[in-house]
Amino acid sequence: MNRFLRRANQRVSLGSAAALLAGTSFLGIFLGVLRTKLINANFNVFTSDAYFAAFKIPDLIFFTLASGALGVAFLPVLSDQLQKSKNAAWDVTSYILNFLGIIALAASVLLIVFANPLMTYVVAPGFTPEQLELSVAIMRIVSVNIFIFAISTILSTVQQAVGRFFFIAIAPLFYNSAIIVSIFVFNNSLGVVGLSVGVAIGAVMQLLVVALGMVGLKFRYKPSIDFKNKSFIEVLRLLPARAIDQGIDSINAIIETRFASRLVTGSVSWYENALVLHNAPVMLIGNAISTAAFPRLTELLSRGREDLFRKEFVYVLRTMIWIALPVIIVAFFGRAYLARIIFARSSSEIAMIFGFLCIAVFFRIIYTLISRYFYAHKDTKTPLYVSLFVIGLNIFLAYNLAKPDAYGIVGLALAQSIVAATEVIILVLIMMRRDPKLFTDLFLQSLIKLLAVSGFTAVASFILIQILPLASSDTGFVLIAKLSIIAFFAFSVHILMSYVFGLPEAKTVVNKAKRIALGAIKAV
Repeated sequence: MNRFLRRANQRVSLGSAAALLAGTSFLGIFLGVLRTKLINANFNVFTSDAYFAAFKIPDLIFFTLASGALGVAFLPVLSDQLQKSKNAAWDVTSYILNFLGIIALAASVLLIVFANPLMTYVVAPGFTPEQLELSVAIMRIVSVNIFIFAISTILSTVQQAVGRFFFIAIAPLFYNSAIIVSIFVFNNSLGVVGLSVGVAIGAVMQLLVVALGMVGLKFRYKPSIDFKNKSFIEVLRLLPARAIDQGIDSINAIIETRFASRLVTGSVSWYENALVLHNAPVMLIGNAISTAAFPRLTELLSRGREDLFRKEFVYVLRTMIWIALPVIIVAFFGRAYLARIIFARSSSEIAMIFGFLCIAVFFRIIYTLISRYFYAHKDTKTPLYVSLFVIGLNIFLAYNLAKPDAYGIVGLALAQSIVAATEVIILVLIMMRRDPKLFTDLFLQSLIKLLAVSGFTAVASFILIQILPLASSDTGFVLIAKLSIIAFFAFSVHILMSYVFGLPEAKTVVNKAKRIALGAIKAV
């Protein structure tokens, strides 16, 4: 056991970390889709609407207090301290752990007390009394997770700073697995409320797994808070701007749920299902790669190597775009297949919503790294100001586009795509103004080539959809097989044309494939 813990907690390279996070993210996405599919299969849209809506306020509090907010505010400061003294790093970690733990616990208690008015007047005013009763019961149980997740996030940030990713990568798998199990265990006794019990159990399991990643670090915990500690004060200074920025996405989710609750029954569930499909590539590509790259980027700046930071950032960004484009193209053309997979009973609404979300998917992937450019420079205010602008834009667009006599539930997806594109474009323009050397002519030429390659990928996807159309009887293996064939050939075209156009990402893939093939031949 000790040997396993030592090997699992070893520091890994950027490529290995990205591969590990991408692999576990893929498993997590699979479990997340399976979880949503099982919820759809075991509960009607009346109850699933109530279930999905119940998470909006707790998610807002968690993302505001911790999650990515804490990671990007705490990690750069922690990296600086680790360069100087481990004891100093452990001190500031203890102070943050105690400070946020107290606030998170208080927030959990307040949400339990005020769950009813929050659901009734803020999140879902369009729900029936029965739906509100279900949502309130679920919300009170999952509110406990705010405290548990806050502790998990702090421990995860420490492990990121020292280059340990194994346990923080696999921990979410236990969370999703617990929810899936609860569907079968509590379905007949507690119904949809039983899922929230699974959520609470899963959160505890996730915390225990993350805690294993601290083994061997010789972390020294202090049960106190030193408000005179400069590093602690710096984290607190950086945290509010990033916390508000991170919470804005959850505010958008509350606004969207509020609008959806006033539409036909099922709108909340359909939109939530489309968001699950939307979040999958963002997590798999954006979060996995940017999370793995962020410690390295902050370390380069800590060493004063702005030149190496610039080179590393552009390399990671170009790789993310190269991977993201074919994924989004296949997802758009195969949206009906994906909707059928996650919601077999009636998937046309989900497919339509997801089609409009595909633009948002691309820009959300890019945003995960673009935002970290500012956070690595300890600038949390710029993304905040931009986010405040776009949330106003999103409210305006959602209000006008999601009206029943306009686009209805699809209007929310259209608003999301416009807002996501606007946010990234504004941040990129600011980056170019601050650092004219960041994006060179070579990078711009690569983007033009990528767009050309994507044209071939889109044509290939369209042709394959015509060859393997989605039939009304397609389910299970046949459905997945068709989508897999479409994806395989579309990605093959993307890699081949990238190689023809001389893109270095494709050369890396082709050369590695050659080495594997030659190794297999020699083995025979």
